[in-house]
Amino acid sequence: QFLMANKLDTAMWISRLFTVYCSALFVLPLLGLHEAASFYQRALLANALTSALRLHQRLPHFQLSRAFLAQALLEDSCHYLLYSLIFVNSYPVTMSIFPVLLFSLLHAATYTKKVLDARSSNSLPLLRRLLEKLNANQQNILKFIACNEIFLMPATVFMLFSGQGSLLQPFIYYRFLTLRYSSRRNPYCRTLFTELRIVVEHLIMKPSCPVFVRRLCLSSISFISRLAPTVA
Repeated sequence: QFLMANKLDTAMWISRLFTVYCSALFVLPLLGLHEAASFYQRALLANALTSALRLHQRLPHFQLSRAFLAQALLEDSCHYLLYSLIFVNSYPVTMSIFPVLLFSLLHAATYTKKVLDARSSNSLPLLRRLLEKLNANQQNILKFIACNEIFLMPATVFMLFSGQGSLLQPFIYYRFLTLRYSSRRNPYCRTLFTELRIVVEHLIMKPSCPVFVRRLCLSSISFISRLAPTVA
């Protein structure tokens, strides 16, 4: 009754569980490398479906207008719909599947707990303990996801020069990264950029750091800072 009363949430729960399943079979290619590539695409397509359903839930009345598009781009679900479309037809990159896997796992775990509570307050205690441990590490997981989002930017450039990516991919991914940086719901991308800058500046200011390395790092920090969008 609980599942039928919340059909859209249940559909997203099932698609997230399927995303976790496909992502796991890509990361751990138990069925062979050829099958792993197909699971990579399935995971991203399932994530795109979940993101589209979540976006519909947040903005139920679609309008073909600039105002609606601007409002949609503020939603995290729109960001990851774009993310899935960027990588679904590209060369499989293990780093790109981790945000999809971990976000799906976190959201699926939250809804699984609701399902267990609807069934009985004491049902499946072992599973409940696993879900609680996952929830306790949520902040670390979100930081890890933000790290993946950041370091995928140079990875897309490397893929382009190695012949495994398209010319447009780095530019579209840069747009995705600016959306994540400006996210209202998830500040971890901004936080990680700040923390990485502090760490790099601390290292290069040491006397043992060569002068050319210091200059290169300071120039890179200045360039990246100019590319960062303004956050209200």
